[in-house]
Amino acid sequence: LDQELTIEERNLLSVAYKNVIGARRASWRIVSSIEQKEEAKGNESQLGQIKAYRDKIEAELAKICEDILEVLDGHLIKSAESGESKVFYHKMKGDYHRYLAEFATGDKRAVSSDASLEAYKAASSIATVELPPTHPIRLGLALNFSVFYYEILNAPDKACQLAKQAFDDAIAELDTLSEESYKDSTLIMQLLRDNLTLWT
Repeated sequence: LDQELTIEERNLLSVAYKNVIGARRASWRIVSSIEQKEEAKGNESQLGQIKAYRDKIEAELAKICEDILEVLDGHLIKSAESGESKVFYHKMKGDYHRYLAEFATGDKRAVSSDASLEAYKAASSIATVELPPTHPIRLGLALNFSVFYYEILNAPDKACQLAKQAFDDAIAELDTLSEESYKDSTLIMQLLRDNLTLWT
């Protein structure tokens, strides 16, 4: 694992983990929402079971995040050579610390949130230098980093500023859009715009 993955291998790894984590994040949201409703009703008898199930999902989420973060820190980030790979893996690191911060509380949440912020910042500083504003990985980073500001740091102004900047920068350089990434890039630009509409 200490040699650079091919683009295909990198994408397969990312999609595999995204699928595994995505299902559990969705379950966690549903169970948390049920828990809040039962709490509001004062339905004590159900709450124990619901909480136990939520704890089980959280343990699975934590394990998946810790596994991929270990691979990223132990191998992938170290062996990344191209600017694109470095951005990809730092962004991924930011994403999985963000997923930990979504359900963590207290000190654990603060630690995950800080680690996520650092990883996103590292990815951004490389992306700004190495990738054009229309590059799907740079746009995807801006999308996820802005969601982090909005959802985890409760900083809607910063989230909007980041998303708007990424969108405007990409629009200004639409002529650098490569044919093979046209669909990916324009889709992410649309998502950035959707979020801006939602957040303002």
